[in-house]
Amino acid sequence: MMKIENWRTPAVILWSGALILAVSLGIRHTFGLFLQPMSLDNGWGREAFAFAIALQNLVWGLAQPFAGRLADRYGAGWAILVGTLLYVVGLLLMAQSASTFGLALSAGVLIGLGLSGTTFPVVFGAVSRAVPPEQRSMAMGIAMAVGSLGQFVLLPGSQWLIGAFGWAAALVVLGLLGIGMGPLSAALFERPSANPAAREARLLRAILAEAFTHRGFWLLSLGFFVCGFQLIFIATHIPAFLMDQGLSPLVGTTVLALVGLFNIFGSYLAGLGGGRYRKPMLLSWIYVTRAVVITTFILLPVTAWSAYAFGMVMGLLWLSTVPLTNGTVATVFGVGNMSMLGGIVFLFHQVGAFLGGWLGGYLYDATGSYRVVWIIAIGLSLVAALLNWPIREQAVRPATATA
Repeated sequence: MMKIENWRTPAVILWSGALILAVSLGIRHTFGLFLQPMSLDNGWGREAFAFAIALQNLVWGLAQPFAGRLADRYGAGWAILVGTLLYVVGLLLMAQSASTFGLALSAGVLIGLGLSGTTFPVVFGAVSRAVPPEQRSMAMGIAMAVGSLGQFVLLPGSQWLIGAFGWAAALVVLGLLGIGMGPLSAALFERPSANPAAREARLLRAILAEAFTHRGFWLLSLGFFVCGFQLIFIATHIPAFLMDQGLSPLVGTTVLALVGLFNIFGSYLAGLGGGRYRKPMLLSWIYVTRAVVITTFILLPVTAWSAYAFGMVMGLLWLSTVPLTNGTVATVFGVGNMSMLGGIVFLFHQVGAFLGGWLGGYLYDATGSYRVVWIIAIGLSLVAALLNWPIREQAVRPATATA
């Protein structure tokens, strides 16, 4: 009979973490659907909602290294459990928001803190410590693919809830769904005292100095800034952008659902490719392709079918950067501090996300168009491609890489 402490096998950790990502990221990707109904009901401009979502991403990014440190030292389960509590409370308070301050506190601060404990830097750290080095890239790709399934399922479900019962009731239902991450966190309660990688995680000053003096760490971080800018701008504003073009709300929901569906394949393929080719090279090609896709989309007439094509292709490129970015961190710096170092890299992603989400609303209110932000997104793609190309996947120290 299996001992009770041995039930946390690598497979159990992987699939529990993947389901947590499905719930956490699935709920997160529905927020763009709430922009118009909440703004109309409360008499806000688009900047108010955009600022709250931008604040959410900034808080998420600022808190992520600390959540990662907690996960590295005491086990990912604790970070996920605390994050779940904050996430659920934030959703329930967001459902009651009648002022921009209340929206910023709930959707911005509380949900941002909740996301820092329930998304990929924390989950990937636990998964990477549980599987052999040669399987890390694939395992992260699988976890990210399952996480994308949550986006595909929850987007149409949330749109239906908003139409049938209103945005407040939809947020309450999402909050109740979020409670499910609590029981799933049990599989990710690691035992640091028995884990050599966790002992390494206590060498905080040395590992930070090692990372901050590493050129590739900064290049990777700056490239991830671009990913955050593009993803949150599109996720937050594409439904409203398409409605401005005379398309129905269903088209925007379908586009985001297609992003989630095709992201399943994109994340899996990225994990597979990351085990065979240079991950920074793959990242560069992803950013170049994004630039081409966005340029084609905004130059051609916007129709329902062009929007669906955009959603499908962007889905392949959407979170495929995540297993490659985190896999590079693990290869270069090891897995002992992966949640924390991945969290620092992710902070740059979220600074970009803050700017992408907020600038979308600000420049729309100022100019009546999203065109300037689309052009910025294209230019940043090319910059990110150049930043990632020279990164070398070489362990800084053999002991760190194999811990």
